Amino acid sequence: MKAIKVLPIMVLGLFLAACESLKPNVVVVLPESNGHVGAVVVTPASGGDRTVLDQAYAAVHADTGGKPERVVMDQGKVDKVFGRALAARPLPPRSFLLYFLEGKDELTAVSKPVFEEVFAEIARRPAADLVVIGHTDRVGNLLDNDKLALKRAESLRDSLVARGVPPQAIATAGRGEREPLVPTADGVDEPRNRRVEISVR
Repeated sequence: MKAIKVLPIMVLGLFLAACESLKPNVVVVLPESNGHVGAVVVTPASGGDRTVLDQAYAAVHADTGGKPERVVMDQGKVDKVFGRALAARPLPPRSFLLYFLEGKDELTAVSKPVFEEVFAEIARRPAADLVVIGHTDRVGNLLDNDKLALKRAESLRDSLVARGVPPQAIATAGRGEREPLVPTADGVDEPRNRRVEISVR
């Protein structure tokens, strides 16, 4: 049987599999957790008509000639056929924003509980990787802000390591004032720009 070419058009939940109850080369479009549905285009390897899948649980599989053939799927059937495979998928990355006192590498009182949430997320993963990126507002000069942004990222990295996260699992960087969350003129004190972004993967 000839394979089906799958051409993703947008980011979406997509799963390819073969199983006893369906023919090989099954393509099912799964909605994202927020309900968004993307689209894929399926064409036979030998050419021919394209099949567009742009609805939740739209599905095709290959017939004996490799031609895409529609399959009726729904949440229940997806769970039954692909449940074990879907359960084995890695967790999607999760990001956290932590804010700092002006000119310091000290977290605000509001951000301290958020830092604890980072550890809860790490605990959900068998082998978490973290990216820690520091930022500043636009008060001060560029060079000093670069140093402060990196100091903020490294301060949180040190706290993570002190709590048992392996150092090799953490990448750090400082972006200074280059990537503001809230664009401002130079010299403006904007608390939301004094932050570290932690991505847990």
